[in-house]
Amino acid sequence: MFIQTMKVVIPAAGMGIRFLPATKAQPKEMLPVVDKPAIQYVVEEAVASGMTDIIIITGRGKRAIEDHFDKSYELEHKLRESGNSEALAEVQRIASMADIFYIRQKEQLGLGHAILCAKKHIGNEPFAVMLGDDIVVSDRPCIGQLVDVFDDVKASVVGVEQVPKSKIQRYGVIKGRRVKDDIYKVDDLVEKPSPEEAPSDLAIIGRYVFQPDIFSSLEKIGPGKGGEYQLTDAMRLVCRKYGMYGLKFKGRRFDIGSKVDWIRATVALSMERKDLADELKSAPEFAIRKH
Repeated sequence: MFIQTMKVVIPAAGMGIRFLPATKAQPKEMLPVVDKPAIQYVVEEAVASGMTDIIIITGRGKRAIEDHFDKSYELEHKLRESGNSEALAEVQRIASMADIFYIRQKEQLGLGHAILCAKKHIGNEPFAVMLGDDIVVSDRPCIGQLVDVFDDVKASVVGVEQVPKSKIQRYGVIKGRRVKDDIYKVDDLVEKPSPEEAPSDLAIIGRYVFQPDIFSSLEKIGPGKGGEYQLTDAMRLVCRKYGMYGLKFKGRRFDIGSKVDWIRATVALSMERKDLADELKSAPEFAIRKH
């Protein structure tokens, strides 16, 4: 069982252009979903799976991420003095729940390059990748579900979900065959195909468990669209040479890079909170209006 020692890489160096002006002076990963920044949900998912060795790939203007997971002596002192023990316990928990290390991606060269930045810190061991703007709500943590499959197949595993054909062009899509339950043997991957060209309706989402051979594949690919090193291109090499599987995970995913999904996540997670749900349900803004 690799889950106890597996390191996690969270790429969080993107500029968040779709959320301007909110992201002009703060990282998109720090956008609040209810009362927690998006990236905290991702870190908590990793920790809930038993993974506490986390590498966050950052870039210019991302210092707020480091500060959020760091110890805050001044804030703790203020909360202790005011007797706010609940808030004190929460900020202490955030600072101590994992060992988090930071690597700066000095140039915006794409997701593939961001993961490659972690190579010497990962070594020759399997590792997980969790995108900082994908929140997955599930009974069993999504990344833990992937590790379970990895333990069984001993090959790289990607998380997939069914998406409508009308949205398929937003994603990388797998071509494969179902081998067991919700597990698919991946034959190929296509990046952002048109609905007519898509080999399936199973889109790759921001959860991966890789064998270390992904690094040699990342070093072989050249820049793709927009001059960026596409992770999908390296995954295609891995798929052909070593094999790869896809897991249709159990849970709900929210793409926090999308304004609509960010709003959906905020509403959905608020409705699951006992301290918020009743008041929200009675609010006139949530009443169904007929026109």
